[in-house]
Amino acid sequence: MAVTLDDKLVVAISSRALFDFEEENRIFDKEDPGPYMQLQLDRLDVPARSGVAFSLVKKLLAFNTPDQRRVEVVVLSRNDPVSGMRIFRSAEAAHVPLERGVFTQGRDPFRYLKPLGAKLFLSANEDDVRQALAQGHPAARVLTESRQAGGNYPDEVRIAFDGDAVLFSDEAERVFQQRGLDAFQAHERGKAAMPLPDGPFKPLLVALHKLQQATAGGMRIRTALVTARSAPAHERAIRTLMQWNIAVDEAMFLGGLEKGVFLREFEPDFFFDDQTGHVRSAARHVPAGHVMPAPIEPLPADSPAEPPALPREGAEAPPLPQA
Repeated sequence: MAVTLDDKLVVAISSRALFDFEEENRIFDKEDPGPYMQLQLDRLDVPARSGVAFSLVKKLLAFNTPDQRRVEVVVLSRNDPVSGMRIFRSAEAAHVPLERGVFTQGRDPFRYLKPLGAKLFLSANEDDVRQALAQGHPAARVLTESRQAGGNYPDEVRIAFDGDAVLFSDEAERVFQQRGLDAFQAHERGKAAMPLPDGPFKPLLVALHKLQQATAGGMRIRTALVTARSAPAHERAIRTLMQWNIAVDEAMFLGGLEKGVFLREFEPDFFFDDQTGHVRSAARHVPAGHVMPAPIEPLPADSPAEPPALPREGAEAPPLPQA
């Protein structure tokens, strides 16, 4: 019988997201990768330090048992195969059981996400993440400067999600961006009973939900919705999750408050957000990834509510009320 990953939660991750290769990366030159390759070869027996997503990966792999593998982590990297040897040796030294890897030596790696059936792609490469998201894969650019996860919850994978443009579509976000806070609140109040369309990270949330249901004892999953929405816009987000038949463990409706200090208390192994300001705030306290948004498309011309006056060029946008 052929080996398949169809029944597993597959996470694809780049080497810089899993390990701290920032020193090596500083000498990388795509026109002449030789010095980088030689440095990795020289350090073949030197285990790399853990990277931003290391805690998440190690905890997810702990769901596997000798009798059943429920999670598969695949290194998907622009590195060369020689550098790949150091990645696998570093994983072995850290007792992280990695078995699979794809090394493209500078070529686009994201095209392998589809055959892998990946439910998450984490990379420090912005272009790769954008391409993956455009193809419909849950993906985030890892902020390598993020604070790493603490060790207070060794038996619990803790993941926090933004709402709009992450778990949910950017429908409501477009209303706010183009028509302002009052129009946004009216839009969400009027559609409170109508579920939001799916966002790019719904497949990951569904996969985590299935993983939790299939696991008896041992490792657990704890999720949080951390959104800049506030009442009355909270109701539509909650009803959407109810319609999906998925419950998050915690929900924070912060009404534009800085998210980082709240995430510090939740202590996630990873946080996903589409807004640069929120991601940077989070990265000071927890591992964070940027779900880079697609360009905001204009609302239909016949849509109700008049748009607010456009800010002058170069002016900052108003505080964001959506997730």
